Amino acid sequence: MLEKELEYFIANQDALVAKYKDKTLVIKDCNVVEVCDTPLAAYLKAKERYKPGTFLIQPCSPGPNAYTVSISTQGIFTNE
Repeated sequence: MLEKELEYFIANQDALVAKYKDKTLVIKDCNVVEVCDTPLAAYLKAKERYKPGTFLIQPCSPGPNAYTVSISTQGIFTNE
């Protein structure tokens, strides 16, 4: 549902970082609608105006680390 917003961020990342570096953006309908200092502040502002699930909260920093997450697990697996 929010693929368009993420695509918008990636396509415009350089310009957005130049303007809003180290802020947290709220993106809705391919527009920056809020600029906040923290993800929590962005969420609280956005939920006042928009239905949850209809906006993207995006850290504004350079590079792919701004929009990717790596998850690793460690465990013991057995065939029982």
